[in-house]
Amino acid sequence: MALTNQQVATALSEAFPGAVLKTEEPYGMLTLEISKEKIKDMITWLKNDEQFKIHFLTLLGGMHYPDNKGHELGVVYHFHSLQNNFRLRLKTFFSIGHPHIPTITDLFDTANWQERETYDFFGIWFDGHPNMKRILNEDDMDYFPMRKEYHLEDATREDKDDRYFGR
Repeated sequence: MALTNQQVATALSEAFPGAVLKTEEPYGMLTLEISKEKIKDMITWLKNDEQFKIHFLTLLGGMHYPDNKGHELGVVYHFHSLQNNFRLRLKTFFSIGHPHIPTITDLFDTANWQERETYDFFGIWFDGHPNMKRILNEDDMDYFPMRKEYHLEDATREDKDDRYFGR
């Protein structure tokens, strides 16, 4: 029996009342925004459920929306049930002042390096990670390069004509 977006969204809303904050289906892929407090419980439930069989973590990455006060940082998870040929995207957001979220390395081995990369570039700390340290950048860097905290260009430059850059 093929899984449908509606079936999965309904099951998660019933199993975790109040945890699903927003539901979307961009390009047909079920995308749920989940409260940070319930994200690990939901991922554990999805992996262990005999009906859904979400056993493959495709992607884990960070997001930074500086204008979204109180929810500036986020983590997005892409899962795939190979047996059901079903894909699912979960997102959660939290404050840049407390960039902590539980690790899922105990559920998916592939989360190890993906969480380290997300920490390295966004400064999101995965509580309980077995080796949370930088993976690609220098250890002595005191900033996180993928955060949108710095201007990309110097607005005072006079030697550049924006017409040549498609602006």
